[in-house]
Amino acid sequence: MSDTTADTTVDSAPEVDEPKPLSPYDLPGGWYVIHSYSGYEKKVKANLENRVKSMHLEDKIFDIVIPMEQVVEYKNGKKVTVDRKKFPGYVLVRLYMDDDSWYAVRNTPNVTGFVGSGTIPSPLSRREVERILGVEKDEGTKKDKPTFKPAWDVGETVRVVGGPFADFNGVIEDINVDQSKVRVLVDIFGRETPVELSFDQIIKY
Repeated sequence: MSDTTADTTVDSAPEVDEPKPLSPYDLPGGWYVIHSYSGYEKKVKANLENRVKSMHLEDKIFDIVIPMEQVVEYKNGKKVTVDRKKFPGYVLVRLYMDDDSWYAVRNTPNVTGFVGSGTIPSPLSRREVERILGVEKDEGTKKDKPTFKPAWDVGETVRVVGGPFADFNGVIEDINVDQSKVRVLVDIFGRETPVELSFDQIIKY
């Protein structure tokens, strides 16, 4: 007699990874700001990551972030994009705040303390987190253009290296970042004359 018993084995449904939230604020834990000695941000990040592992706090301290931004600068007449710390001397940490996580962070070398008033630090608001860390955009969207930071200031003396006024010195009167142009007061025959130049036509004096 053939076995007519139905096979009742049911394949378990494959686990599906939950999509990562678009906003870093929606990740587990809260975002806190810690103050470090200026120039030691990377050491603080590395030291704290090591402490999290050695103290087995992976379920309480999740992310250590040094907020960075891309800045366009002109160096020797050439446009270059560099990474720069948004907030020198400060590091962001995403964690569940309790005695263990507070102790681990507070006693990390080169950390001077949490930022905020009161005995218990307060996490950043959604607006603050998204302003500092940004919000992930849907795939296919263009990345934000790097911020431009001019290498000069209004009132600064520069040397003209291109155009009909090359080799003249002048004082910057106005900077137009959107058009990548500056207005420079150039001394021509004893008279200050405003001349419009592009960023690549001047260098620091």
